[in-house]
Amino acid sequence: MQIQGDRNRLPDYRERLQRFSPDVVIDVILSSGEQARQLMETVRDVAGRVVAVSSMDVYRAAGVWHGVEPGALEPLPLTEDSPLRTVRKLYAPEVVKMMKGVFGWLNADYDKIGVEEAIMNDPAVSGTVLRLPMVYGPGDRLHRWFPLLKRVADRRSAILLADDFAAWRAPRGYVDDVAHAIALAATSEQAGRRVYNICQEPTMPELEWQTRIARSTNWSGRFVVLPRERMPKHLLPPGNGAQHLVAASERIRTELGYKELVKVEEAIRRTVAWEQRNPPDTVDPQQFDYDAEDATLAEVA
Repeated sequence: MQIQGDRNRLPDYRERLQRFSPDVVIDVILSSGEQARQLMETVRDVAGRVVAVSSMDVYRAAGVWHGVEPGALEPLPLTEDSPLRTVRKLYAPEVVKMMKGVFGWLNADYDKIGVEEAIMNDPAVSGTVLRLPMVYGPGDRLHRWFPLLKRVADRRSAILLADDFAAWRAPRGYVDDVAHAIALAATSEQAGRRVYNICQEPTMPELEWQTRIARSTNWSGRFVVLPRERMPKHLLPPGNGAQHLVAASERIRTELGYKELVKVEEAIRRTVAWEQRNPPDTVDPQQFDYDAEDATLAEVA
């Protein structure tokens, strides 16, 4: 049974849920603690367990990277027991507004920590939380690979990367593998009242990741890595590059027997093919100031 529509009307579906009598409810679009509490109240005495999709942005390390958490860098790798953010508002209002334009389910009160608290602390319904990485693959609404693939398509002979971004490591997961992990958690009783990271391992630095993507297109150019202060402004990456976001997924692999179904090379091939067929509807031309990039490349030639 799949429920779509206004989340505020979720209680209206309780009778239908009772007739369907699910063993497990999976919610992939929880945005706030209030939504999660409403979900748990709706399924109480209806389902035995809820599987909730969360995000690795709950970790304090994500707050350090975004610049909202004070203090030292967070140790790695991030396990399910690593500290969470103390600052609940991770994204600026304008960023949340942009994200809502991409993901209609997201609301102004976005807070996955609140989601997790409501799911895991309910006394009557067992909860499972899945912390997702950056998910790539066909259907990626954020078009994360577009800036790289457009430069490849435009036959750029060299692509610039800031040194801290080239070395930066963050968790990723191919969409089919992430879906497999969600299904596995939903069908495994052992997953009750457990939290799991989902991500590929090992975590590649950004330069290696982009090199593998570009290589899959037979691009013959090169990457040029420069200090941040020498980069054109439009190519300066956000975030504190000193804080990597390397996560460990040992728990779900050990407890539930999770492993990826699609090899990385095949996942890259499928994603590139989809992105080439489905460019974003709108493109910010400021992302592709080739005059500024050429001027920088000429300085280092």
